[in-house]
Amino acid sequence: MNFPQKPVALITGASSGIGKDLALRMLKSGYFVYGLARRVENMRDIEDAGGVALSMDLASDASMVSAVDRILHEQGKIDILVNSAGYGQMGAIEDVPLGAARQQMDVNLFGAARLVQLCLPAMRAQRAGKIINVSSIGGRCAFPLGGWYHASKFALEGYSDSLRMEVKPFGIDVIVIEPGGTESEWMSTADAEMERYSSKGAYSNLVSAATSSSLRDRKLPPAGVVTDVIMKAIKSRNPKARFLATRGAGMIIFLRKVLSDRMFDRIVMRQF
Repeated sequence: MNFPQKPVALITGASSGIGKDLALRMLKSGYFVYGLARRVENMRDIEDAGGVALSMDLASDASMVSAVDRILHEQGKIDILVNSAGYGQMGAIEDVPLGAARQQMDVNLFGAARLVQLCLPAMRAQRAGKIINVSSIGGRCAFPLGGWYHASKFALEGYSDSLRMEVKPFGIDVIVIEPGGTESEWMSTADAEMERYSSKGAYSNLVSAATSSSLRDRKLPPAGVVTDVIMKAIKSRNPKARFLATRGAGMIIFLRKVLSDRMFDRIVMRQF
């Protein structure tokens, strides 16, 4: 088989938001892109642009193995893995069932980790590769009603730090991208979960304050703001370990660094 000379990228969460925007962006930039998501019907534009859309469920090991095996069979290599898929399991920690919490960890952490395991042998063999883990500012600081989401992203950050040191000797870079909010389906899904579990009961006032906050009226940046940063990281010969990806993200991380826990909590709770 004659393998293509284009670098091969595997992007999860490519049916919407950051993943879709990045897939289309990379196709225009000369990459051979495989977009992976459960909703294949939402990736027709990726196929029209010359990419390949594959069905994959991050909670199903068999579907992940099948997808990576197919890519390696067809291309013989994987140069870039972008773990972009994820969602926010919102709701008070007391209210969210542990089954839903485990599902959050399965998708946001263990699904990404399993794909890394599947892609690493090929990357080590070619002694080159980039693993991009899309985290969040929610992996550096936490807010009420998002405990399990924050747990998954804090874990992804620590996991990425260890992984970065382990695979660097093989010429593989591990890069964490930390966006703030962007235009996507993420917020509506997160709000629905928050309402589902915590709109009645002990934490209903927090939910009401969160959904009625004036911060909800601000216009969020498009996904392209984040994919600009990811493309910069991919093209960098010596990329940083972390890239903040939206304008407001830097200020929040700065406040978290310089303020005491008590002061940061007080500022956050003023928004509620």
